[in-house]
Amino acid sequence: MMARDTIGGLAKAAGVGVETVRYYQRRGLLSEPARPGGEVRRYGDQDLKRLRFIRSAQAAGFTLAEIGELIALDQSDDRARVRALAQARVAALDDRIAELRQARDALSGLATACASKRGGSCPILDAFDPK
Repeated sequence: MMARDTIGGLAKAAGVGVETVRYYQRRGLLSEPARPGGEVRRYGDQDLKRLRFIRSAQAAGFTLAEIGELIALDQSDDRARVRALAQARVAALDDRIAELRQARDALSGLATACASKRGGSCPILDAFDPK
């Protein structure tokens, strides 16, 4: 990406919408370039790198607040805090994985019950019906 890219070019290069870029700017996660002489704002390689960092961190499950902290920590040498944030995210992912496994096992059991039951209501539908 070259420095002359517009917000649309930046968004396209990162695979996001323009409104996503603006939202990250409002949240303080991405800087908003100056408008020299009232011209269109121009974005460079560092902006694309930051935008991709934000998206990758989100994909790893970090909240926008945590991503803001990670960005701030990038300017410091507080690796202990970065590590603590990562470890907390791993623990949260482990909890979510356990929940998903439990849900999968329950649904698998219901599917087995549905397959073996002849007549009457379906155990799967019964499980989701808040009677």
